[in-house]
Amino acid sequence: MVVLGIETSCDDTAASVVRREGDGGCKILSDEVWTDHGDHAAFGGVVPEIAARSHVERLDVTIEKAIGASGLSFDDIDAIAATAGPGLVGGVMVGLTTAKAICLAHSKPLLAINHLEGHALSARMTEAAGFPYLLLLISGGHTQLIWVAGLADYRRLGTTIDDAAGEAFDKTAKLLGLGQPGGPRIEAAAVTGRADRYDFPKPLARRAGCDFSFSGLKTAVREAAQSMAAPSQTDIADIAASFQFAAARHLAQRTERAMEMAPAKDEPRRLVIAGGVAANSVIKSMLSSVCECNGWTLIAPPPKYCTDNGAMIAWAGAERLAAGMAPPITEALSLAPRARWPLAPPPEGAEIGGGRKGPKA
Repeated sequence: MVVLGIETSCDDTAASVVRREGDGGCKILSDEVWTDHGDHAAFGGVVPEIAARSHVERLDVTIEKAIGASGLSFDDIDAIAATAGPGLVGGVMVGLTTAKAICLAHSKPLLAINHLEGHALSARMTEAAGFPYLLLLISGGHTQLIWVAGLADYRRLGTTIDDAAGEAFDKTAKLLGLGQPGGPRIEAAAVTGRADRYDFPKPLARRAGCDFSFSGLKTAVREAAQSMAAPSQTDIADIAASFQFAAARHLAQRTERAMEMAPAKDEPRRLVIAGGVAANSVIKSMLSSVCECNGWTLIAPPPKYCTDNGAMIAWAGAERLAAGMAPPITEALSLAPRARWPLAPPPEGAEIGGGRKGPKA
């Protein structure tokens, strides 16, 4: 079962061809990602309009490269999977519309994939991550703890009440003049820094449950930076290291709370981490210690599959195709791109955000 995956939810233009083997294993035949942070560097972050135009210019070439690298042709592909949300709606529109055109031209099924489900299932491409498991999804736009009971069976345990972890890393990097993308720049600067120089706050320490908050931590970092007229490279490294430690500690502490809330007590206890922030070595190390102390197993995709990629979208499509979840082509072609698309409904009474575009993811 071979699926072409297309990912355009943010600024990375990605396409991949994945084969689901008969035993349920995954073979990644090609994985093309076109990233150019220089397009957005002058603005200190991703500009939606620039990202959408970039996808228009690059997606056809990226798909062509993915097909060519796989050694296959469109005749060998069984279905097309594309991110349909959540994300920057202009970019999502480009990818989904392209996928619809390919399906019409080659008479293939279309699977509209939730970007968060791509992350949720990404560990199953390379690891033996059987259901159920606890998922910590940490990316530029999302920070959630989700109980993954099975394919399309998700229960949200916690989410951020303000900023996402990746957003906090990006804004801290911008504040310190480190550039973008923020996560790798903060981690690199922190290597020579002292993580104990600044005692940044522990968000929600007295609050029950396993929700997250990064706005107060971000404010504390800004106050520390602005307290110095001209921060030296040592000062910047120390702030970066202290912030990174505080963010990792917060993620680890709230995840430990979620472990206590996990519905299945007798199942093998597995924690899967996914999303771009999951590539951070300090965060991964701290979560590994939490798992070891509580008798859990930590599972993480390779770093290149933590960030946005087409392989995870293709794999989510392959899993759904194998389970008989491919919709009729007329239904699939009528699907619209979505800026907001929660993977799992929040617990009753814990809804965050809303408005004309629906609840926040």
